[in-house]
Amino acid sequence: MSNLVVLPIIIPLLAGIIIAFFNKNLPIARTLSKIFIVINLFVTAYVTYLVFTQGIIVLETGSWEAPYGIIFVADPLSIILVLTTNILTTACLFIAPKLVNDLQEKYYFYTLVFLLISGVSGAFLTGDLFNLFVFFEVLLMASYGLIVLGGGKVQLRESLKYVLINLFSSIIFVTTVAFLYGIVGTVNMAHIAERVQELEHTGILTTIGIVFFFVFATKAALFPLYYWMPKSYTVPNPVVSALFGALLTKVGIYSIMRVYTLIFVGDVEFTRNFFIIIAGLSMLAGVIGALSTNNIKLIISYNVIPSIGFILLGIALANESGLGGATYYLMHDMLIKTTLFLIIGVIVYVAGTSNLKNISGLIHYYPGLGWSLFIATIILAGIPPFSGFIGKLLLLKGSVENDQILIIIIALLSSLLILYSVMRIFIEGFWGEKKQAFKVKPIRSMLTPIVFLLAISIFLGIGAEFVYPYVNETALYLLDPEIYINAVLKE
Repeated sequence: MSNLVVLPIIIPLLAGIIIAFFNKNLPIARTLSKIFIVINLFVTAYVTYLVFTQGIIVLETGSWEAPYGIIFVADPLSIILVLTTNILTTACLFIAPKLVNDLQEKYYFYTLVFLLISGVSGAFLTGDLFNLFVFFEVLLMASYGLIVLGGGKVQLRESLKYVLINLFSSIIFVTTVAFLYGIVGTVNMAHIAERVQELEHTGILTTIGIVFFFVFATKAALFPLYYWMPKSYTVPNPVVSALFGALLTKVGIYSIMRVYTLIFVGDVEFTRNFFIIIAGLSMLAGVIGALSTNNIKLIISYNVIPSIGFILLGIALANESGLGGATYYLMHDMLIKTTLFLIIGVIVYVAGTSNLKNISGLIHYYPGLGWSLFIATIILAGIPPFSGFIGKLLLLKGSVENDQILIIIIALLSSLLILYSVMRIFIEGFWGEKKQAFKVKPIRSMLTPIVFLLAISIFLGIGAEFVYPYVNETALYLLDPEIYINAVLKE
């Protein structure tokens, strides 16, 4: 049974290799990509069922026992995120033939997507810090290929910035892993957590913890390290933007969640206050950026930043409600950001521009697209009873329990501004007079994956009674690092 853990990594890796041989034969490449992602989705769903019914699954590769071998761990947090990753990727690959041009598809688009998913899943499932770095590099190399597809001037400029920032942070990452290894003599996360509890070198460990936060905060696009992200996410084709917005920053915030609930659990008061400040500034910086532009792609890209702030808030609170809210909001945001990036991609496809000032009256031509945007907007903003509301309610409850009143005010204000920033696209772009006679394009097949994601997002809210027990189980699990340590080290 333990071998099942590695399948969400192996299946997309093999899929990417196989599809590479059919890169010029698009009908076969498209069909194979859909078959492989559906298979991977069902396998991941089955592994998720096993984790929540039978407990944590640990794979010791090559029969080398932890902490000596390469370890993969499917626990409640990691497997929820791998399942969410495969759900949103399924929608992206089904809409890709409509939003990705043939030339980009032939340049190994599907291969790169599957390598990206393999890297993301590996980052979620790995049990040691060095392999976390390795899988970061796998997903980043795939993302480098995806971001330059098309080769426009603006695209190359933004991709260069994206590559340089990530290369710099990766160098710091692997160097910091080396320093930590020099102190504790291991890279296995469970073993590190055990060793850290025995050490008295708090100053060195605090410094290493701060550097790790800097690395992960850069990859997560937290304030003030988000400057590289918004425009970088607008230059690729819409499907790539959706995958980037849903996954890349989330791997960064997942790493913070993992490391700071398992390894660096000392001096909670300092960590909490620091994280809450960064979370609040990220919320405000993101919505200010979203309100400052008429580029509908940039509006959605900037709205990635406050969502990461909300998740960091839950990590900072370090209580049951906070970690439950962070997990719930993480799932919700991965799905709804994918949905919004795809919707914006379709709007640009039919309108021929991303400038909101040049779009008006689309509701007359594309009512289904307009109402999909409206529903996605209220889900994103956290209007009851949708999934954004459930996550934020838990986060606000955790804030009240820790007497963090100021961050509650900032979170509520940010939510209103998020609603306004995205609702502008609906009000100005879909209502109003017809500025020009659009040539109506068929988009029904594009709406199907979007409606699929919206349905799941709605279920996360309406069906919270079914979903919340699993999220709460994850929060309780994160509050007790010994469960992870004992499962991996078999103590």
